[in-house]
Amino acid sequence: MRNLPPAIKHIILINIIMFVATLLIGDKMYEMFALFPLGTYFFKPYQFITHMFMHGGFWHIFFNMYSLFFFGIALERVWGSKKFLLYYFVTGLGAAACHLAVMYLQGVDLNIPTVGASGAVYGVLLGYGMLFPNNRITMIFPIPITLKAKWFVLIFGAIELLTGFLDTGSGIAHFAHLGGMLFGLILLLIWRKKNKMYQWVE
Repeated sequence: MRNLPPAIKHIILINIIMFVATLLIGDKMYEMFALFPLGTYFFKPYQFITHMFMHGGFWHIFFNMYSLFFFGIALERVWGSKKFLLYYFVTGLGAAACHLAVMYLQGVDLNIPTVGASGAVYGVLLGYGMLFPNNRITMIFPIPITLKAKWFVLIFGAIELLTGFLDTGSGIAHFAHLGGMLFGLILLLIWRKKNKMYQWVE
């Protein structure tokens, strides 16, 4: 943790603290900090931020924080902490907005809360793929395979799009993941047009 850049270090620490607090306190944490749809009994505006630090179980937080660690460090070192935090929260908020919109359009039970940093993490994944498209990433599961980052991102995006339409009950917020990638792409294109990316790494 000592060698992590500050933004990622503090994001991971806050997520761990919130996870431990949830284990100790229980459902009250979800009632307060998970994201409930607008107009429902438990909804509070601050939940758009706090839900990004809540998780539904050990493996949920583990894979999100591992992915943030793996892909986010390079982005924070290129952009700096302030720009990375802006990107992280824009993608997380965009992911939440897309997820709630899809829930509403699909007529899903609006009392189901949303938790997790996955939308922002998928945004970070998209950012890594755009800044470092030719870096090679090795996947272990389901089969060991090494791919360039740009193909890795495209495959994960395609999987999320397909499962978003086919999944009828897993509880995974596929369109939040896609929303994080979409808002990340929009922000990166705006920065690139305004020459605020600092650099594109090949």
